[in-house]
Amino acid sequence: MKLFRFIITAVLAACSLALAAQESKREFRGAWLNTVYQTQYKRHSTEQNKAYLVRQLDSLKAMGINAVIFQVRAQADAFYDSRYEPWSRYLTDGGKAPVPFWDPLEFMVEQAHRRGMELHAWLNPYRVTTSAKQTVPKGHIALRHPERFIRYDGKLYFDPGRPENREYIGKIVDDIVARYDIDGIHFDDYFYPYPVKGKSFADDASYRKYGKGMARNDWRRHNVDLLIEDLHRRISAAKPWVRFGVSPFGIWRNKTSDPRGSETSGLQNYDALYADVLLWEEKGWVDYLLPQLYWELGHKSASYLTLVDWWNKNAGQKRHIYVGQDVKRTIDKSELCNKVSLTRRACNIRGNCWWPGYELTRNTGGVADSLAVQYQHYPALVPQYPWIFDGKPHTVEGLKLGQKRVISWSAPKPCGKAADVVRYAIYRFDNLDDIDIERHDALVDIVGTNEFTAPQPGCYVVTAIDRVNNESEPSAPVVIRR
Repeated sequence: MKLFRFIITAVLAACSLALAAQESKREFRGAWLNTVYQTQYKRHSTEQNKAYLVRQLDSLKAMGINAVIFQVRAQADAFYDSRYEPWSRYLTDGGKAPVPFWDPLEFMVEQAHRRGMELHAWLNPYRVTTSAKQTVPKGHIALRHPERFIRYDGKLYFDPGRPENREYIGKIVDDIVARYDIDGIHFDDYFYPYPVKGKSFADDASYRKYGKGMARNDWRRHNVDLLIEDLHRRISAAKPWVRFGVSPFGIWRNKTSDPRGSETSGLQNYDALYADVLLWEEKGWVDYLLPQLYWELGHKSASYLTLVDWWNKNAGQKRHIYVGQDVKRTIDKSELCNKVSLTRRACNIRGNCWWPGYELTRNTGGVADSLAVQYQHYPALVPQYPWIFDGKPHTVEGLKLGQKRVISWSAPKPCGKAADVVRYAIYRFDNLDDIDIERHDALVDIVGTNEFTAPQPGCYVVTAIDRVNNESEPSAPVVIRR
């Protein structure tokens, strides 16, 4: 630990504008766009909402974001045309479809892919209401099967101990994966509800029926394990290229509870939320973990320095790990440079995700400017997922140079499933002898269409990117002389 703190001190002392040189060609650069508690969608018309989301995506792409995590099921409702659940209270009233009709998830998938960005559908598995005053619309499953739900601190939740609830959540995921061309299914930190002092989660009935002699805490963890394992199986069977990711609370366990834990003293995923996320990586039930490390660098109970080091050592060997960053806290503490630098220097951490994305697009504290100019100046490809597929797509052919520096090409032949080409990477070099697609500073753009307008003269090549971000060999070059 002394050596680690010495290294950290050196990193922080050296952090400067030179950080841009630490950029790499492969890095997850995500942004969460939540719909829960967002009032703007209900106030706006269909066309206004579409224009608003287009502005969000354009702004995020301009600052280097390559993956958008869009919340589509916040409270057992839907920001998409669900076959099972009502429309979100944050989009319409009474669970009714929007008028004029539109499907926000379908729209976001199309628009993100057009811009060469990934779109992950974000779901909350168990939460139904966020306050005691909220009600559910007519026909909701909580009204049809009240025995399957538990009210805790005035809020309504699915009972995770009931097998029929796991099956129901599985059907929701099956439906989304089957009907939408998403890149991932994403869960956040809400499993069993965050504990409230003096209140107990009333799952006595399901524990008596299904506990099978297990200690209650072990049984609760087992219930969540069963859900995660089942969803992994369902997603892999339907579309193996769709990744399953979880963004847990930033502390797995404290060292005072477990020798493997971190030197922290905060709430514990394992004990309070019953989420054994390290087991999920070990078993291969998730494709990425994205722990929420929202604290400041030297926080007394949960230091960012300590937790980045702990997660880097304890996860990321078998599956990807990225770090969840709180935009406002980071900017308010002037820690942007340090936090990005620390994650980039950690060998098992492969990127960051920013909460909430709306703070990025509002440019809170100049964060968007800093990312675009200093920390994410060059585009980056999302890392590959070799356990899903580790081949290469076919090489792009037929590059043509048209008027006004428009380069176009033919799509490679489909390889099938994960190997299908869905994006293209554009590289620029000064001379033909300079071509080296491993140079991150040569990557100009990532697009989802078969053409690109070159911003300046140079030598351009194009590569094909498949569904899990494997890259083809470069195309034959096109030279633009003026």
